[in-house]
Amino acid sequence: MKLPRTTLILILLALGLGGFVYFYEIRGASVREEIKQQKQQIFSFAADDVQSLTVKTKKLTLNLERSPESSNPKWLIKSPISEPANDAIVSYLMDLLVKGKSDATLSTPAKELGEFALDKPQATISITLKNRQSHQLILGKSNFNGRFLYAQADSVAKPDGNINVLLVSTDFANAVNRELSEWKQPVDNSQKLPPLTIPKPSPTNSK
Repeated sequence: MKLPRTTLILILLALGLGGFVYFYEIRGASVREEIKQQKQQIFSFAADDVQSLTVKTKKLTLNLERSPESSNPKWLIKSPISEPANDAIVSYLMDLLVKGKSDATLSTPAKELGEFALDKPQATISITLKNRQSHQLILGKSNFNGRFLYAQADSVAKPDGNINVLLVSTDFANAVNRELSEWKQPVDNSQKLPPLTIPKPSPTNSK
């Protein structure tokens, strides 16, 4: 039996609409839920749990350690120099490590990590906690639109041999790619200024 052309078109449209509804509403919902679940915190430790940090970039390897005294500064630079650290700079990085989230996770074969510049990273952050546990965050290159960085966090190979590659905020790169002078505690110049002297008015001749 040959269907009228109009009926055939309507059937094709109905099939197409049904496929759209399935892939967008049903299948798409599961994909969106999967992406939502992947948007999770990178680490689970608290700022007070951290004892030391090592920040390694292409220009600098910096070792930071929590000060044994509760007063300022809270952090000390142990190498390549030995000086008090800039607490604001360290706190900014610490806040990212504690509160930072991954926007997505890509399951990637280990041999393909070079595509994300994770074989030669722009920075590696090593964290040691007070209980001697250690964590690591490796920062690769930016993604295609520059909104995120590819990263690895405590990465170990899964049973299938793949490694999870995260998408994290570019703020991490801003936090670690600094000159050594920025990591040092700023000098309080107000203590070095000479005392203010007010010049005496010059005597005037009376007429």
